[in-house]
Amino acid sequence: MNRTSISALALASILSFASCSSDSTSSSATDTVAMATGADGLADHAGGHTYACPMHPEVTSTKDGEDCPKCGMKLVHNDEVSNGKTYQMKFEPQPAQPMAGQATTLAFSPQEAGNEAAPVPLAVVHEKKIHLIIVSKDLSQFHHEHPEFTAEGNYRVPFTFPKGGDYVLFQDYTPAGSGHQLGRQTLTVKGAAYKPVKFSKDQMQWSGDGYQATLAFDKPLKVGQLLGMKINISKGGQPVTNLDNYLGALGHVVVISEDTERYLHVHPNDQADKGPAIGFNTNFEAPGLYRVFLQFNHDGQIRTGNFTINVGA
Repeated sequence: MNRTSISALALASILSFASCSSDSTSSSATDTVAMATGADGLADHAGGHTYACPMHPEVTSTKDGEDCPKCGMKLVHNDEVSNGKTYQMKFEPQPAQPMAGQATTLAFSPQEAGNEAAPVPLAVVHEKKIHLIIVSKDLSQFHHEHPEFTAEGNYRVPFTFPKGGDYVLFQDYTPAGSGHQLGRQTLTVKGAAYKPVKFSKDQMQWSGDGYQATLAFDKPLKVGQLLGMKINISKGGQPVTNLDNYLGALGHVVVISEDTERYLHVHPNDQADKGPAIGFNTNFEAPGLYRVFLQFNHDGQIRTGNFTINVGA
């Protein structure tokens, strides 16, 4: 059982990958929000209110109504971003040793560090209280689940691992009155193991079920700059212009580093059209290879595409 607190999130677990401001005509990155540099984590301002990102509290502004350039979330009054508490996620698979091909219950209990018995109510973010991302350690497999609250006071979801081997589980959640948290655990599943895949080259196109998706950036992929990212979706060679929302957004992107230590679940801002392009903003803090997982909803089905990118120093 591993526990991850918000301090681990802030120091090591986040890839600064953004899902901000793009419509079908432009995916240029915007930089209208200050990155805090002071020891107190707040942007300097001459009095007045300070607004911060619930997911990235180091992103602040003195203006209400702005979006975070890292994740696209609306900035909120700084009093709502952190209540000074530290959280962790307790994880209990049932059975304790999962087997490939057999049903497993994944149980999660958010806890306040140092006061584990206290209830931790969760806020609804993108229509769910917990977004559970399950990936194989080699990043060839991707699953997005949503544990539900039970009478036992924890959150549970049934899941069957298709193959044995090593997996990594991430939980996106936000305690009521506090900021975004990230839980991370590793899990070894018994049974016939999957054959690991080694990713190395850039893969900017994906196809499956008759769909095609193309990933593009407006600048070279390098650390330390805001990048406009655009994903274009087509079917049978024709642009898809009637995408449906999935969990309140046209598209969801999860980015995970090759070592699975850097992670972010990102969402685009609202846009007037319904495709074929979905725009995001991106900011990488560390070089290396990353896997990019896209989810979109069309004709009543959720599709999952994947890409591979290499970010330079």
